[in-house]
Amino acid sequence: MTTPVLAAEGLHKSYRLGRTEIPVLKGVDLQVLPGEMVALLGMSGAGKSTLLHLLGLLDVPTGGAVRYDGAATTGLSAAARARLRHRHVGFVFQFYHLIPELTALQNVLLGKMMHRSVLQYLGERRQVKQQAIDLLTQVGLAQRLRHRPAELSGGERQRVAIARALMTAPRVILADEPTGNLDSATAEGVIELLFQINQERGIAFVIVTHNEDIAARCHRTVRLRDGRVVN
Repeated sequence: MTTPVLAAEGLHKSYRLGRTEIPVLKGVDLQVLPGEMVALLGMSGAGKSTLLHLLGLLDVPTGGAVRYDGAATTGLSAAARARLRHRHVGFVFQFYHLIPELTALQNVLLGKMMHRSVLQYLGERRQVKQQAIDLLTQVGLAQRLRHRPAELSGGERQRVAIARALMTAPRVILADEPTGNLDSATAEGVIELLFQINQERGIAFVIVTHNEDIAARCHRTVRLRDGRVVN
């Protein structure tokens, strides 16, 4: 039996507002196999983004466990979670999260630089720069390497974000409404790119979306309602 690249086991997440505890996730189980495209659907407030943050080790659950390749992440230090996240996970967000002062190329390079010492990066800089150029070329931005985010369209910014996510060769990419800030024609191009990456690189995806057409193209759809999986 294939080991899931990513799994959630009985995930609970609550937040405190004053003296009140607000439950968001209420025992979510989810497995993502290598190379699988999973769509995560649900109404606003269902817990989709919270689940994605837990799966990506950006936050810790109140209860339950997240596993990567079968190994539990419970009890890891913040530094250990960051190292695991860097090795395994790529992120694509609705609002890109690009650094406005940096060019497209520099934004993509940043993903590699953050987890290397200065000496490590200096020793690899030519190879790493060529990798970033190749990725931006593959996502259709060969002529936009030195443009800053303000000089790019929304679709181009999202393609930069996708190239950045690919820099560390992740096992899984977590995409939170990756087309939610784009017009329909631009969104279609971005979605086609994500499916192409899945087919060519075998990277698993968890895509949060409200778009039923996108969900129908994925291998599997998971629906959240009131913090629980309902299908």
